Amino acid sequence: MSLPFIDLQAQRKRIETEINAAILSVVESGRYVLGPEVGELEKQLAAWCGAKHSVSCANGTDAIALPLMAWEVGPGDAVFCPSFTFVATAQVVPWTGASPVFVDILPDTYNMDPASLEAAIARVKAEGKLTPKVVIAVDLFGQPADYPAIKAICDREGLKLIADTAQGYGCTLNGKHPTDWADIATTSFFPAKPLGCYGDGGAVVTNDSRLAELVESLRVYGKVTPTDAAERNFHHDPKYLSLRVGMNSRLDTIQAAVLLEKLKIFADEIQLRQKVADRYSAGLKDHVRRVPHIIKGGQSVWAQYVIEHDNRDGLQAHLSGQGIPSMVYYPVPIHMQDFAAEWAPPAGTLPVTEEASRYVLALPMHPYLSEADQDRVIEAVRAFNG
Repeated sequence: MSLPFIDLQAQRKRIETEINAAILSVVESGRYVLGPEVGELEKQLAAWCGAKHSVSCANGTDAIALPLMAWEVGPGDAVFCPSFTFVATAQVVPWTGASPVFVDILPDTYNMDPASLEAAIARVKAEGKLTPKVVIAVDLFGQPADYPAIKAICDREGLKLIADTAQGYGCTLNGKHPTDWADIATTSFFPAKPLGCYGDGGAVVTNDSRLAELVESLRVYGKVTPTDAAERNFHHDPKYLSLRVGMNSRLDTIQAAVLLEKLKIFADEIQLRQKVADRYSAGLKDHVRRVPHIIKGGQSVWAQYVIEHDNRDGLQAHLSGQGIPSMVYYPVPIHMQDFAAEWAPPAGTLPVTEEASRYVLALPMHPYLSEADQDRVIEAVRAFNG
């Protein structure tokens, strides 16, 4: 019998009654877009991170684009991001006309290497073609980036900092959330994420009141903000006025209702994921090239459990034959993909990224993975002699 890679149905069964009631309540209310559940979700998302504001949106990609738009990032600007992550992180940058500049990762956490960031900034400044503007650090596979080091660089260089927590909402470093360092954190509620909805969804979290207000405006076609209304006199109902170029990126009320129920068990699910990760590491550490390493003081939400193996493709085929799914995140770094050719860095700039892509393999990971199934995965990996 094949194992599920991520078991969303086990979670659904745990809170089926609550989820069904929440969805029905929205259906009966008739408030399907930006209903009261959306506002309540935003309050709880901000509170979870100890932040002042959260603004929801349609997906995690828009969540990254919105602050770039709010800061008026555009042609001639450089936005620094890792190449070892999902393509959305980099693809939003050209939307604004800006250029992504790819940064290498640390070999143990797969998150942005501060030294590589410094080198990339220095290279851009020396070339003189682009102006450094923003850094996007990714909390890959669920664990926080080295925010103290990255923030120090951003402060010194006068750069804005986005924490892309699409895989890492809820992660902490020394008890602090990414928003304690970043100007804004973004996340995705894609169903497979640790905190996922039943469709697409996203949000930003920030302590910057003006930035939150601008993001809220931009997600609805650049609508009038409270600050706009206080500073200007409008002769018509401002509801249908757009003061800036925005987009349509609202979170459906049904998705907010689902997320509110999932938030109630989120902390428990993080603990359950940690237990799975601990058992995996204990059983695999002497049998693979590398098991996950968490930054000192970090708490991962374990979006993925990623090992390295010298014969990654052979191991994946072996596991498939045993009915055990696995995934490669990511087989081709962003800077080596066709769309990114014009922004590819000089050869040899990202050696750790390129090496990691040859060895990484994600194993089944979710809060409801039984010990028997964990042992089945561990034994199958250990039995591979390729």
